[in-house]
Amino acid sequence: MTSLLAPFTLRGVTLRNRIVVPPMCQYSATDGLAQPWHMVQYGRFAVGGAGLVILEATAVSPEGRITHGDLGIWSAGHAAALAPIAAFMASQGCVPGIQLGHAGRKASMQRPWYGNGPLNAEDRARGDLPWTILAPSAIPVDDGYMTPAALDEAGIERLIDAFAEGARRAAGAGFAVVELHMAHGYLLASFLSPLSNRRNDAFGGDAAGRQRFPLAVARAVRAAFPADKPVFVRISAVDGAEGGLTLEDQIGFARELKTIGIDVVDCSSGGIAGSATAARGPRRDYGFQVPYAKAIRAEAGIPTMAVGLIVDPRHAQLVLDEGSADLIAVGRQCLEDPNWPQRAQAMLTGATQWADWPRQHGWWLANRAGTLDRLGTWQAR
Repeated sequence: MTSLLAPFTLRGVTLRNRIVVPPMCQYSATDGLAQPWHMVQYGRFAVGGAGLVILEATAVSPEGRITHGDLGIWSAGHAAALAPIAAFMASQGCVPGIQLGHAGRKASMQRPWYGNGPLNAEDRARGDLPWTILAPSAIPVDDGYMTPAALDEAGIERLIDAFAEGARRAAGAGFAVVELHMAHGYLLASFLSPLSNRRNDAFGGDAAGRQRFPLAVARAVRAAFPADKPVFVRISAVDGAEGGLTLEDQIGFARELKTIGIDVVDCSSGGIAGSATAARGPRRDYGFQVPYAKAIRAEAGIPTMAVGLIVDPRHAQLVLDEGSADLIAVGRQCLEDPNWPQRAQAMLTGATQWADWPRQHGWWLANRAGTLDRLGTWQAR
């Protein structure tokens, strides 16, 4: 058994392997409600063999959506629309997870295929009207973007409750993992960063003040979600901008998360400024964010998930074997090949285990395998 394919247990939940499909927004919901597209999107990852699949950023309140196409979980009806997806994923041996988020000053934006920027006249003609956006301070995300309203303390308390209620709804809908989105310049990340948080009250100022609201959310969600199920937190390990959060800042934050009972820190980076989905910063090499996961794991003493241009199973295995992370997130590579986990098994073990594939597929493919071995590789004649 290779480390990538080995089971991994967190609280009362066991993943069949260390491969995680991370949240990737689809911008295809209607009024926050899941559509058939979402069943296909997440069902194919479950069928493909991933240990854990985390649904895209799902807003805990209507104004917390990045775009009009974002999923929501602010009502019982939204949770009911998500429940069949969680049930199908679980039926395939995949642990169903969901990311809870609030876009903050990156809310009320265009879907990426319409420009990935502020809503304009063409968006309004399509019916995508802007709404009031919220942030720690009234600072727009970039030139030409909407100016957010600074949250007051009553608004902060309402959102703490909204995250907790979202976690309860997620558990009721059948999700076994929740992840809190505290990365990429969205609301909770914007409270953490000195570049976006210029408050002079209890929720700003020094690191302890800037962490106060995110940590309150983490505590509330940990208390609301079943004790036998894990809670992840995705962070930007660095802002990647002058004067922004450093790795040392986020190691300290990860230590605080550990004391609350957070189970895994998902280590991304960047995104404090710019468009809704693009995290600015160079992709210098494969696994460019792995050093963040390694440092936080070692110095904060908390399990981590590595993410970012990990496309080869041998690389994923090496990250685990070197002790850099506990889980491997494979996102866009699984969009290209939803069967990446099954191909990883074949590559790392030297043989395809057809019995581990869904039986609706495996018996067909096992039946064909002998014929292909006999014929060899196809060549033009």
